[in-house]
Amino acid sequence: MTATDTAVDTAAVSARGVARAFGSVQAVADATLEVRPGTVTALIGPNGCGKTTLMLMLAGLLRPDAGEIRVAGADPRHDSAAVRAAIGWMPDQLGSWDNLTCLQTLTLMGRGYRLHKHEARERGAGLLDMVHLSEFADRPTRVLSRGQKQRLSLARALMNDPQVLLLDEPANGLDPRSRVELRTLVRELAADGKAVLVSSHVLAELDEMVDDAIFMSKGRTLGDEAAEKVADAKRRYRVATLDDAALKEVLVEGGVPFDDEPSGVVVRVGSEEEAFQALAWLMSRGVRVHRFGPAGSALEQTYMAMEEERR
Repeated sequence: MTATDTAVDTAAVSARGVARAFGSVQAVADATLEVRPGTVTALIGPNGCGKTTLMLMLAGLLRPDAGEIRVAGADPRHDSAAVRAAIGWMPDQLGSWDNLTCLQTLTLMGRGYRLHKHEARERGAGLLDMVHLSEFADRPTRVLSRGQKQRLSLARALMNDPQVLLLDEPANGLDPRSRVELRTLVRELAADGKAVLVSSHVLAELDEMVDDAIFMSKGRTLGDEAAEKVADAKRRYRVATLDDAALKEVLVEGGVPFDDEPSGVVVRVGSEEEAFQALAWLMSRGVRVHRFGPAGSALEQTYMAMEEERR
């Protein structure tokens, strides 16, 4: 067994060379990824790049034309029941039965997973409390707002206590408080050992949530190229001073490379220790620094850089 095979064996979700076309449209051309237990991985890319199609294949809802997929050790093409039992799937938009209450919706989902009716109802009530929808337990789902439906969708995805969570744009429609709570909940689920793959366009929030990121473009996942860009973005620190001219003069004299951007001067540091040393050095040279920190979301910077290259 090779080192690569061993890595795949320990992954909760893995895909290699996956492709899927719809007639003449190649939605996914070549996708490879891995999500390990206890981690949160972001799937990032522009609209139409194949993210949702890839997630549908991972969930066993679409068959790939080529490539290999394993979810909790099972192949969705040959053991779909094992995959369905292992995953919690949260689509971009919740399809619900308007006349069922929130608790009835979750209880029905639990029954689909062969839970006893009493157990399904009890678990559903607990999940509604977790996503702060207890007050809507006995109200029909049609009265829910877009954000509330997102929270119900997350509860539904957790009904079978899955090993793997596939979340497609989970923050859509959520208010700021709900987004913070979502980040916290996702990290808690990962801490419990679940593998989480989340697709989202809210990249600044993903920075605070994920352990790893997979970028997609035109149906292909981007490996080392994207990883290098993320690593570079994490090294970028913005320096805000009371006198930018003096700052640039000190940097030039010290032979320190920097980017002079409209939003300020950006330098690169290799670690938090190096950042401390850089700030101490600037202060010792009389530079009046009033803000020094990461230049922004590493994922957002990487995405924008890749978009610029594609133009």
